[in-house]
Amino acid sequence: QVQLVESGGGLVQAGGSLRLSCAASGSIFSINAMGWYRRAPGKQRELVARITSGGSTNYADSVKGRFTISRDNAKNTVYLQMNSLKPEDTAVYYCNAIVGIQGYWGQGTQVTVSS
Repeated sequence: QVQLVESGGGLVQAGGSLRLSCAASGSIFSINAMGWYRRAPGKQRELVARITSGGSTNYADSVKGRFTISRDNAKNTVYLQMNSLKPEDTAVYYCNAIVGIQGYWGQGTQVTVSS
């Protein structure tokens, strides 16, 4: 079992920045990859960024060059630094952890970008 707790969402103006954090606890030694997903109103949940246990990263095309995912292994925490935010980035952001074939989710944190 893995528990995920997100923080760092909020309201920001277009062009601003936010940093999301996701703290993992439980069977963290078995996590293969962690990532951030988002769900905007009326849309399906989509992958934003992912980082593997080896440090490899991948991003959605819509956020490349603006968002950066990173991890602090000592704190068992994954971060999503979001710069140059746009109104279309408005969504609930969810942290995800993959253990084997099992996926775990955080409760989500709201990010709202005003124009």
